[in-house]
Amino acid sequence: MIFKTRFAPSPTGPLHLGHAYSAMLAHDLAGSEDGQFLLRIEDIDQSRSRPHWEEQIYDDLRWLELCWPEPIMRQSDRLAVYDRALDDLWSRGLLYPCTCNRKDIAAAASAPQEGVPLHGPDGIIYPGTCHGKRRDTQRPTDIPLRLDMAAAGRVLTGSAQPGAKVGAFHESGAGPNGETGTIPFSLGDLTDTIGDVILSRRDMGTSYHLSVVLDDAAQGITHVVRGQDLFESTRIHVVLQALLGLPTPQYLHHRLIRDDVGKRLAKRDDARAISKYRAEGASPADIRAMVGL
Repeated sequence: MIFKTRFAPSPTGPLHLGHAYSAMLAHDLAGSEDGQFLLRIEDIDQSRSRPHWEEQIYDDLRWLELCWPEPIMRQSDRLAVYDRALDDLWSRGLLYPCTCNRKDIAAAASAPQEGVPLHGPDGIIYPGTCHGKRRDTQRPTDIPLRLDMAAAGRVLTGSAQPGAKVGAFHESGAGPNGETGTIPFSLGDLTDTIGDVILSRRDMGTSYHLSVVLDDAAQGITHVVRGQDLFESTRIHVVLQALLGLPTPQYLHHRLIRDDVGKRLAKRDDARAISKYRAEGASPADIRAMVGL
């Protein structure tokens, strides 16, 4: 088996130092193992993706002296793959339609009887307002669909007990609290700290969680290198991998690159954009030094 890592940016803004760190780390790791570094463009959000940002990604990464094989996988070319997976999960009774907006969810989760809203990888944990709604025979394509996490956990464990072990993943980096090694999780972990996540959005036909596991499997990724902000999402991905019969790669969650006040970088932080440093005369070696490589 070929050792494979990947870098999977979205063409919705300029790459910043945090992207540079993640991409170079994945590239270096593949090189050290005589493996392969792949590039994937995560452009399922067509409302925000722009061709010029995609071209800037290629330009910045080549300037950083990274290389990858062609052709490049683009999520917008794989919508049929995501549709088939959703049909599979829908036919097994693991999805349900949800008509709640963010305001509805916040209001329901903040109701007096609910106490303080709990947060998971996707924000406020869904309070289950639409759970149990009537399901049509045919999967709807114009309504967001949520994964029934309790039902998914029961399928994988054969048990309804909160302590039933659902799965585990191997962390070769570290989570936000230093988690490393084998990370097991239970049915209760899924229902209490994650909840019913969206797997298909109205304007995308899929979601990050669904597409990332299908794409990693299609590309044969053996080691996922990404930031610690995605550590908590890994349990969702392991569940989907098990439900869809996909392999689970090893994960390496790395530290986040932050600004001078400790805030993690975002695409709106143009001051940290790779293109800005390039324009100011920085070299790839300078970028490596800035991020601690």
